[in-house]
Amino acid sequence: MCLKYSNNKQEAEDNLHDSFITIFGKIKQFKNKGSFEGWLKRIAVNICLQKYRKQSVLNIVTDQYPDKIDVEVEEDNISLKYLLQLIQELPNRYRMVFNLYVLDGYSHKEIAELLNISVGTSKSNLSRARLNLKERIETETKLKKKIKINV
Repeated sequence: MCLKYSNNKQEAEDNLHDSFITIFGKIKQFKNKGSFEGWLKRIAVNICLQKYRKQSVLNIVTDQYPDKIDVEVEEDNISLKYLLQLIQELPNRYRMVFNLYVLDGYSHKEIAELLNISVGTSKSNLSRARLNLKERIETETKLKKKIKINV
């Protein structure tokens, strides 16, 4: 979970460590309402987002992009490991919004509140993240086809 919201493995380990310190300090606040796993996840995500807000400024974007960008990928052409690597390599602001919206199911309103950005900026960053991923996947697919043809 922490790796999704961190720049690299070392930062993720630091965030996980800080999350567990917070979890152990607040364990008495867990009231057995909802899942314990969900409570842990929420703390870890919030720790990562707090550090992210402290270290960088999100750019406000006003460009309009479509809400959905279709990416068609044949399952054999790209591995899950490679896709996760591509997501990890996205610029910070795109990766954060993409992970929160696509992987964790937050709404744009919730993301805007968590990252102190507007709903429009959240939508724009998600669109740009998807576009970036689409372009990189298409490039990878084209390279594989060229290699197969030339061999």
